[in-house]
Amino acid sequence: MIKGVLFDMDGVLIDAKDWHYEALNDVLALFGMPIDRDAHLATFDGLPTRAKLAMLSKSRGLPTGLHTFINHLKQERTAEIATARCRPVFHHRFALQQLKLRGMKMAVCSNSVRPSVELMMRLSGLSPLLDLIVSNEDVAKAKPDPEMYLTAMATLGLAPHETLILEDNDHGIAAARASGAHVMIVGTPDDVVYPAIARTIADIEANDLEVAN
Repeated sequence: MIKGVLFDMDGVLIDAKDWHYEALNDVLALFGMPIDRDAHLATFDGLPTRAKLAMLSKSRGLPTGLHTFINHLKQERTAEIATARCRPVFHHRFALQQLKLRGMKMAVCSNSVRPSVELMMRLSGLSPLLDLIVSNEDVAKAKPDPEMYLTAMATLGLAPHETLILEDNDHGIAAARASGAHVMIVGTPDDVVYPAIARTIADIEANDLEVAN
């Protein structure tokens, strides 16, 4: 039986991929190192900002001494963009409400920093429906390492076979699969609707019952 659902945030519950790209690019442009949008989606999507900066230092010579300053500016710019654009989405709130009524434990596990996750969950109206938030600041290794999902499952008292994870990008999918949980891959936040989640859970439970018999 599925007893818990874990959600990635960016690209799953919040359509924020472009927000992170814009925020980082706004700051990098000050140093003459903007990132091409396609390159960002292909290489950097889903990684923590510090990992992106480390990659830029290696590939383009971004001074490592600037990482902390750039990261701070990027987080401030992300908060500004989120505050202006992040709003509740009916089908997301409905989905989480229905899962809550079914007794599901729920968490958001994001490679973003905790203030960003908490801000977006509050602005989206999803905070009251969540049992837990795990950010990249709460683990030693961010995605694609599975530590974030393993931490959430341990905290919520869930076994991997009792857990469904919703992910959208390669790094997150790798982390979800490595955790041993069931994985539902979504294309965009518009795919995160209750009927699709309920159908996935039903298929998992039907398959588990067939295997048991």
